[in-house]
Amino acid sequence: MLAPAGVLLITFLLIPIGLTFGLAFTNARLISPRPAEFIGVDNFVRLFEDDTFWASLRNTIIFAAVIVPVQSACALGLALLVNVKMRGTNFFRTVYFLPVVTSMVVVSMLWLFMYQKNGLINQVLTTFGIEGPDWLGDPKTALLAIILMSAWQAMGFHMVIWLSGLQTIPGELYEAAELDGAGTWEKFRYVTWPGLRATRTFILITITISAFALFTQVNIMTQGGPLDSTSTVVLMAVRTGFQQQQTGYASAISLVFFVLVLAVTLVNRYLTRDKDAR
Repeated sequence: MLAPAGVLLITFLLIPIGLTFGLAFTNARLISPRPAEFIGVDNFVRLFEDDTFWASLRNTIIFAAVIVPVQSACALGLALLVNVKMRGTNFFRTVYFLPVVTSMVVVSMLWLFMYQKNGLINQVLTTFGIEGPDWLGDPKTALLAIILMSAWQAMGFHMVIWLSGLQTIPGELYEAAELDGAGTWEKFRYVTWPGLRATRTFILITITISAFALFTQVNIMTQGGPLDSTSTVVLMAVRTGFQQQQTGYASAISLVFFVLVLAVTLVNRYLTRDKDAR
């Protein structure tokens, strides 16, 4: 019974990881008559001297640093709004979750048209007397535009996770808090937030990992431009490996990315650990 899952795991996870580790120290190319040669750490030296890599890393870190608190906070706010027993709640839950089930490619193309100079967003701003910028054509606003779109698209998914955590908190705790004279903020601070400890750990880790893996939105909307203002580490690895066919160099980028995400995840897990656990 374990064989089908084991074969898939080995074929599409363990073997690619092993090949990445091996190819990162070679000059392998995707299509080349010459066999790959071992070149040591030359790929890593070249990578750390590449200005595009540092720009991509900076953009990735900025994206993650903004999207993690914004997306998790907004999703929690939506979860609190729909965690009530009233007519029409299921409708709003469906509306908020709808962007999640829509393909990221479709969402990116839709927002690409909305972000155009004469697109819907600037048309709305014009009605208020505001001249909208060239969202995706200006290095100052391109990354911000992608952050806003990404936060909106995935917000519903994390809303559902927050909602599941809210529904595990016993109602007796809120009743006891009301008897003690606790207000809305006190109930959230001393009942709701501590009760969401495991949920928020899971959400913070998943959002962080997905934020560092930013690719589809950038690939469709800006291709890393303008002036590498939206380039990311994953986009750089894919572009290097498949467009430039430098498989060894792309593997080195992927290996550095793996170490980076692993380190961030471990730090995130440490900071959100249960300090009372024994």
